[in-house]
Amino acid sequence: MIKQVFAAVLVASSLLFTSCASDRQVVKKISIMGDSYSTFKNYIPEDYAWWYAQGVNEGGEHNDVKEVDQTWWKLLTDTDKYSLEVNDSYSGSTICTTGYDAKDSTHSAFVTRYKRLGHPDIILIFGATNDSWANSPIGEYKYQDISQEDKKAFRPALAFLLTHIKDYYKKAEVYYILNSELKDEINESVHTICAHYNVPIISLHDIDKQYGHPSIVGMQAIYEQVDQALSTLHK
Repeated sequence: MIKQVFAAVLVASSLLFTSCASDRQVVKKISIMGDSYSTFKNYIPEDYAWWYAQGVNEGGEHNDVKEVDQTWWKLLTDTDKYSLEVNDSYSGSTICTTGYDAKDSTHSAFVTRYKRLGHPDIILIFGATNDSWANSPIGEYKYQDISQEDKKAFRPALAFLLTHIKDYYKKAEVYYILNSELKDEINESVHTICAHYNVPIISLHDIDKQYGHPSIVGMQAIYEQVDQALSTLHK
């Protein structure tokens, strides 16, 4: 009788453990490739340019985001669903290697930085804002044999980036966050190239901005839209 009761207790305990384990939230590691929208001083690589910082930012009093906890990515990775692996964001960076005033931006370009993301489960690429603002060359659609010269233009550079990210991080889910208020040819290019690589796009909308950058309200909106999109895409 005692053995039967003990066995029953073991079975019940095993079932309870299995149920709890299945209900437990799996925390996924997120790495971000971004520009100024995703920077915060001391939370990105030391030699990277930043825009947001504790108490002050490059926009001075024109932007109210002064704390790291107000940023969209910190709001997202402080949840019970995600944690931050690497924030590889560089203020002013372009996807391609042509930056502002047609200057070479190879050192900060997304196509140069893609191997620095650690070991993420999810990669969020949040770029093209500076390619749009800097009037970087748009180029032609090209998906193979992309040269250093090709990477000076946006379309082949984005194709190069997605090709190599998907190859380098074979187990990671890759998503593209598309800013609002960019040039039509940038938006069209992102949609065309991401479709080619089967990379889902999270298209932002109604993002409040101060001095061209998300405000506290804008950061909250980005967080909510990205979180909702990831939750929907994971179903």
